[in-house]
Amino acid sequence: MNTTVKEKRTNWIGVDVSKDKLDVYDLSAETYTPYTNDTAGIEALAQMLLTRPQPAIVCEATGGYEATMALRLHQLGLSVSVVNPRPVRDLARALSKLAKTDPIDAYVIAKYGEVTEPAATVFACEAESELKQWVSRRQQLVEILSAEKNRRTLLINGPARDEVSEHIEWLDEKIKRLDKKIEEISDSTPEWKERKAILRSPKGIGPLISASFLVLIPELGKLNRRQIAALAGLAPFNRDSGRFRGQRRIWGGRGAVRSLLYMATLSALKCNPPIRAFYQHLLAKGKVKKVAIIACMRKFLICLNAMVKNNEPWDDDKVTAFFQTP
Repeated sequence: MNTTVKEKRTNWIGVDVSKDKLDVYDLSAETYTPYTNDTAGIEALAQMLLTRPQPAIVCEATGGYEATMALRLHQLGLSVSVVNPRPVRDLARALSKLAKTDPIDAYVIAKYGEVTEPAATVFACEAESELKQWVSRRQQLVEILSAEKNRRTLLINGPARDEVSEHIEWLDEKIKRLDKKIEEISDSTPEWKERKAILRSPKGIGPLISASFLVLIPELGKLNRRQIAALAGLAPFNRDSGRFRGQRRIWGGRGAVRSLLYMATLSALKCNPPIRAFYQHLLAKGKVKKVAIIACMRKFLICLNAMVKNNEPWDDDKVTAFFQTP
């Protein structure tokens, strides 16, 4: 007698998130239900999802409006995937869903889950969440500081220029305080402290960048070289069609990680021998400076990934051999 074991089918649930609403589409039941994006609405959604067999929730990253809902569902043991909105919209066009309404958006998000089966998002613990918030806040203040400095150059001497200068001084002091806070939090656990020491071992990476990497790219050491480069938006993609061979370009990825790695690489070009030698080699081959810097960033990130994976600090001899490989 032959018996067949039927595999449990994942029940994909798409949630279109806005400031005030959660528009939910259950792909298997083909039902659409709106909820309010507040405590009561999130709890009502959670109770509904707990009655569904094998629910897998997919929502887009919406600048933070999804955070409370996603974290609450995760705490209840539900699988939640927070995904990039761009490929979801590309799928909508592929499905000829050119109209844009809340029910259609929720359906497309659920369909995206069914087609791509995204991995469940790994949510940060309380300490990671706090550190990430302070790192993000520091980035915001740095952007404001840069804008204020640009404004000051446009002002002639007078009360307005003095007021901007006072604000710049206040921002400088605030950023210094945040630097101390970020360093204290990042040293609060032995694991973080050990990883920071590894990330700080190469010349070019200081305490702030190493602490920021802890929360901005926690996947370091867990992915292969191609995956980690793509995650940071440093993997070159082909642009070929038939006999045409286009120039490869980087695309997507985490902009905050790329910005910090860019600053670290610029510093490394001055004081890190393997990276400086690789950069000069690329220039000698005719590469433009921007392309050469991006190549150095990619190699630098791959080295950091291997260092964290193997729990080994930077070694000039080993790294020099790696930078000499094509």
